[in-house]
Amino acid sequence: MNTTSAHPTARADTVAHQVMWNRLISVVEEQAQALVRTAFSTSVREAGDLSAGVYDTQCRMLAQAVTGTPGHVNAMADAVGHFVRRIGRENILEGDVYITNDPWEGTGHLHDITVVTPSFHHAKHVGFFACTAHIVDIGGRGFGADAASIYEEGLYIPIMKFADQGNVDQTLIKIVRGNVREPDQLVGDIYALATCNEIGHRRLIEMMHEFNLSDLDGIGSFILDNSRRATIECIAALPRTSATGSMTIDGYSKPIDLKVKLDIHNDRMVCDFAGTSGLDKKGINVPLVYTKAYACYALKCAIAPDIPNNAASLAPFEVIAPENSIVNAVHPAPVALRHVIGHMVPDTVYDALDKILPNLVPAEGAGTLCNFQVSVRPRTDEPAPQNAVRAEVLTFNSGGSGARPSSDGLNATAFPSGVMTMPIEATEHTGPVIIWRKELRPDSGGAGKYRGGLGQYMEVGVVEGHEFDFQAMFDRVDHPARGRQGGANGAPTTIAQDDQSPMNGKGKQFVPHGRRVMLAFPGGAGYGPVQERDPQLIKRDLARGYISAEAAKRDYGMSEADINTMMDAITHGDETP
Repeated sequence: MNTTSAHPTARADTVAHQVMWNRLISVVEEQAQALVRTAFSTSVREAGDLSAGVYDTQCRMLAQAVTGTPGHVNAMADAVGHFVRRIGRENILEGDVYITNDPWEGTGHLHDITVVTPSFHHAKHVGFFACTAHIVDIGGRGFGADAASIYEEGLYIPIMKFADQGNVDQTLIKIVRGNVREPDQLVGDIYALATCNEIGHRRLIEMMHEFNLSDLDGIGSFILDNSRRATIECIAALPRTSATGSMTIDGYSKPIDLKVKLDIHNDRMVCDFAGTSGLDKKGINVPLVYTKAYACYALKCAIAPDIPNNAASLAPFEVIAPENSIVNAVHPAPVALRHVIGHMVPDTVYDALDKILPNLVPAEGAGTLCNFQVSVRPRTDEPAPQNAVRAEVLTFNSGGSGARPSSDGLNATAFPSGVMTMPIEATEHTGPVIIWRKELRPDSGGAGKYRGGLGQYMEVGVVEGHEFDFQAMFDRVDHPARGRQGGANGAPTTIAQDDQSPMNGKGKQFVPHGRRVMLAFPGGAGYGPVQERDPQLIKRDLARGYISAEAAKRDYGMSEADINTMMDAITHGDETP
C-alpha cells in the first residue's frame, strides 16, 4: 500500500509511523508470549488457544498478536466496547483490571475468559490491552455439547472489575473457586491474563517514552486509515457480483445446513447466512460475534492477507445472519461447542468465493478441531487403588487441511483456527491419561492434482484403576471434507471403543475400566483432477507412507507394474522429493 508523499517531511513521518506500527505489533506479541509462558491450562500453554491485542481509547483494535486464533482475536475486537459500556468511562481508573466470560460480549462461550486492562501514561488514559484464553474447566456440565441452555454450561462472570485500582476482588475469587473442578488452574489462568496485559502496558509505555508520544491518537489514525484504504483497494479490484455457498455437516442429533450469500460491493463484502439451519437443542450454537470472526477471517485470508489485522481492516467485511439461526444464537442458547459449527464457516464462505474467483481458495479440510476432554475418576466397578485421582484433561488435535490450488494440504494442521496440536507428554502430564497411539493416518487425504492433508490416528485410555467420561466434540463423521475443482473427498472421522462398541461424534460417553477409545481424525479434501497429479508426487507419498499401494491403484489408476517399480526404487533409497 502506498503511504508515502513526495514531501520529505511527510516521508519521514510515514517511516516513523510505520516503525511505531511494527513496534506495536511486537508489543502485543510479547503480551501473548507472556500469557503462553504463565498460563496454567495446557490449552493456552501448549495449543496457543488465546488472543492478545491493543486498543485506542475509542475501543478500536490497533494491533493483534501473531500468536492466537482468529476466533478469539476477531471476536475480541468487539469486546472492549462492551467493557466500557458496562463499566462506564467515569469508572475506568488506573490499576483496574476487568473480566468476563460472557459469550455474547466476549468471544463466544463460557470457556473463554477475556481480561481488559486500561493503560495510563502520566495519569492520562491512552488505551486498553485485552487478552482471551480458553480455560479447561468452568464448572457446570463440563466442556461439551450436552447442555440445553447456557445456565447448565458453567459459571457465568458478567463484565466486572477483577481488580479495582490494584485491589483484587477476593469475593469473586471465592465464587470462582467454589464453582469449578480445577480451581487452582482457573485462578492461575486469570492472574496470567492480567499479568500479560500488564506486560503489554509496560512495553507500550517504553515505546511512548522512546518516541515521545503523549497518546496513541496519531499512530492510531495512521494504522486505521491506511488499513482501511488498503483493504478497500483489495475489494475494489474484485468483480461486482454475488454467489452462494453451502455445506451440510453432522450437527448433534441431525445434520446442519450452512448457507451463505456473498455480495461484493465497491467498498465492502457482505456475507448473509439466511437459509442456515435454526438453533440446535444442544450446545453447538454459535453467537454472531464468533460467526463474524471466522467469516471475516476467511475473506481476509483470501482477499487481503498481507494487511495487518485491526478494526479498520476488518470493518469492510460485513456479516449478517437471522436471529436464532445456528450461526446467530442469542441468550440463553447453549453455545459451549460453538467452534464445531463456527470452524466450518470459512469453508462455507469459500464455496461461494470459489464460484467468483476460481483457483484461489483451498478445498475443504477437517475444519472443526478434533478436540476431546477426558474426565478421569477412580474406578467404580471394583474398589479403586488408594492413589487413584480425579482429573480433567483437555487435548487439542487436528485433522488434515484441504489441498490448495497449487500445493498439497497440510497434515494434521488446524485451519481455520490455527491452534497447535498438543504433545502427548503435555497431555499425560496433566492427569492419569495414556495416549497409546498418535500417528498420521495414511490414505485419509483426498486424492487430486493436489492431495488433501492427512488426519491422525489416536488411541486413548487411562491409568490402571481409573475409568473416565469421554467428551467427544467431533464432526466430519457423516459429512467428510468435499473436494474442489474435481478433487476427491477426504476420509471421515471414526470413533469407537477398542471392543468395537460404537461411540457418538459428540457428547459425554462413559468408558469403563480397562477400555480405550479408538479415533481416526478426518483428512482434507483434494484439489483438481486426480489424473493431473504428478507421478513423482505419488512416488513421494508412497515413500513417506502417506498413501498405500492400494490407494495408488484405486485413487490414481496406477498399474501394478508401475507401483512395483516405484516401490523397488523406494526400497533402494530413491525417494523423489
